[in-house]
Amino acid sequence: MRIDKYLKVTRLIKRRSVANEACDQGRITVNGRVVKASYDVKENDIIEIKMGERIIKVQVMAIAEHVLKNDASSLYKPLS
Repeated sequence: MRIDKYLKVTRLIKRRSVANEACDQGRITVNGRVVKASYDVKENDIIEIKMGERIIKVQVMAIAEHVLKNDASSLYKPLS
């Protein structure tokens, strides 16, 4: 699954277009490398999102095309 879609499905970022822009601006890193929106997310990847002063760091636990709002947080594990 593309990283922009994964960020939307997990609700780490509300809209896919916003996730796409964040990737274009170099604010999304996976395993320490800046990635494009087309990056293919794999289990156990470490995703770091820089949003202003905040940095969100999570580990990918599972990948799913569709999840309910209450189950979205089960797809990742917060690291910071």
